[in-house]
Amino acid sequence: MLTTAKVEEIRARIKCWRQQGESVAFVPTMGNLHQGHITLVKEAKQRADHVVVSIFVNPLQFGQNEDLDGYPRTLEADQAKLVDAGCEMLFVPTPAIMYPKGLDRQTFIEVPGISNELCGATRPGHFRGVATVVAKLFNIVQPDLALFGRKDYQQLQVIRTMVEDLSLPVEVIGVDTVREDTGLAMSSRNGYLTAEEKAKAPALKQALDALATHISAGGNVDNAISECKASLTAVGLTPDYIEVREASTLAPATDADHALVVLAAAYLGKARLIDNLTFNR
Repeated sequence: MLTTAKVEEIRARIKCWRQQGESVAFVPTMGNLHQGHITLVKEAKQRADHVVVSIFVNPLQFGQNEDLDGYPRTLEADQAKLVDAGCEMLFVPTPAIMYPKGLDRQTFIEVPGISNELCGATRPGHFRGVATVVAKLFNIVQPDLALFGRKDYQQLQVIRTMVEDLSLPVEVIGVDTVREDTGLAMSSRNGYLTAEEKAKAPALKQALDALATHISAGGNVDNAISECKASLTAVGLTPDYIEVREASTLAPATDADHALVVLAAAYLGKARLIDNLTFNR
């Protein structure tokens, strides 16, 4: 596996693949890789001739008082996992490479509406940073397809909207959330949880399951959300938001909508957990 921070080296290798008529799949990450990331890489391997992964802890998507400096960086371990998964090229740029003019002078991409709701309301500017870095990575790697986990459901919708609006020639593929045996969605930030908190964390998925069951059976949405919040609070989680939306657009759900998604975020110790569940009624 080639590991490089040089844009020209990435482009030269991909140009060679293109000249041979071969396809390229791309998995952008912030590193500290877990089985969820590796599942994306293996899925990419099934869908394209070559797989490129990036590791970049993007300062543009971190707000004030967030965990940019403390975000876990585990490059050597990540490289070993990627080699085993079949990745052929790893792009590891620095902030100076990605943002040579500095963050204050960087051109931004912002997806209106959806970027300011849910996680965007709690983390203003976050999805502007996500959209900007993903667009830049797409321009560097120029993949045929890119894979993202559905755990970050709102992020996936932001990227899909950006790709559609800007006519980018990239197929965006969502891959099902990978969970621990307890049901907890795998996340790099799960490492912030203490052993006691780790035992409580699966309550988030359990609460979403109960909410979906209630609504699917014809129950009232507002009542289901209230019960969900109460169940989380009872075990020590602090809900940020719990909302039911139309699954494809993330518009607020109406009585006429059948394909739904419940999206949730909750604080537990130093960690902010997010999860979602799609269901029909």
